[in-house]
Amino acid sequence: MKIGVSSYTWPWAVGREAYPPEKPLDAFGLLEKTKRYGLPVLQFADTPHLHQMKQGQLEKISQTAKSNGITLEIGTRGIEPDHLSTYLAIAKTLGSNIVRTITKSLDNEAMGRLKSVLPAYEEAGVLIVLENHDEHSTRELASFIERIGSSFLGVCLDTVNSFAALEPPEIVVKTLAPYTLNFHVKDFQIVRFGHELGFSIIGSPAGEGRLDIPWITGYLKNAGIDTNLILEQWTPFSDSLDQTIKREDEWAARSIRYLKSIIE
Repeated sequence: MKIGVSSYTWPWAVGREAYPPEKPLDAFGLLEKTKRYGLPVLQFADTPHLHQMKQGQLEKISQTAKSNGITLEIGTRGIEPDHLSTYLAIAKTLGSNIVRTITKSLDNEAMGRLKSVLPAYEEAGVLIVLENHDEHSTRELASFIERIGSSFLGVCLDTVNSFAALEPPEIVVKTLAPYTLNFHVKDFQIVRFGHELGFSIIGSPAGEGRLDIPWITGYLKNAGIDTNLILEQWTPFSDSLDQTIKREDEWAARSIRYLKSIIE
C-alpha cells in the first residue's frame, strides 16, 4: 500500500467554488508538494479539470511526474460515455491506471453507459473506480458493480462520504472491501453544537480524529487488497481563506507524517 496525496489534500488551495485563492494550486504545484513530501503517488481528483487542458500541457505534467518518480492517478465526475472516453485518453497520456469518478444514478441507464466504454478501458488496462457517495448506499453500489461484472470496474473507497447515507466507516469498509481498487483516507471529528441541539461532522488531520485508520488498513490487507492510500482533507474554513489554506497545509504535514508511521 503506497501513500499518495491528491487535489483534495489541499482543496482550499486548489480552489473551491466561490472561494477562489489569489494563486490557485495548479497541477505543477501539486507535483511539487508530492515531491517535497517524498511520496510516490499524486491523484488529480475532479480538479484541476484535465479535460480542459491542451495536449501539450498534459504531456508536460506527465514528463514532470516521471522525472520525479511520481505515479499519477486521475479523476472526474460523471459517467457519460463521451466524457469517460476523453478521460481514458487523458489516462493514457498521464500514465494513470485508474479513472476515479462519481455517479449519482445506479440504474439501468447508468449501467448501459459504463458497459459501452468498459471494453475500451479493458483493452487499455485502465480501471474505472466509482467513489461511494451520499447518493446511494454501499450495498446499492456493490450490487451495481456485481451486476456489471467487469474486473475493470470497482470502488474508490472513501471513509467519510457515506455518513450522509447513514453509514459509518466500518459498514463502508466491510461492504466495499471486495470491490476496492482505490482508497481515500479522510479523518473526521463529530462535534456537538454549542447549543447541544445536533452535531457537525468536520475534518481532522489523519490519526487525530475518530477514524480507526490502522483497523481499516489492516482489514484491507487481510482481505488481500493492496491499493494506493490517498490522503484527502475536509479542513474547516477559518477566519479567512488565507488562514484556511495555511491550516490545511499544516494538517497535510501532520497527516502525512502519521500515515508514514503506520504504513511505511
